[in-house]
Amino acid sequence: MTFGNRWRRPDERRAELRRFGERIREHRRLVGMTQERLAELLDVSVAYVSLIERGGRNPPYTTVVAIARALGVPPSRIVVDD
Repeated sequence: MTFGNRWRRPDERRAELRRFGERIREHRRLVGMTQERLAELLDVSVAYVSLIERGGRNPPYTTVVAIARALGVPPSRIVVDD
């Protein structure tokens, strides 16, 4: 399989983005952080954090790393399904 065929169907991509967002939300709640505080740490809007958590945005790598740092976890913890 080539990289270009990684997401053969849009519903697969949406499902993975939802799971990604759920992992972020779970870790954010575990550390007792609000969406507002996470947005502040990332210098983004609360609406953007909300969209990511709902699977509505696919943030760039640098944002994923910043989210992980803000939550105190390695990026793999929020990227990869356990």
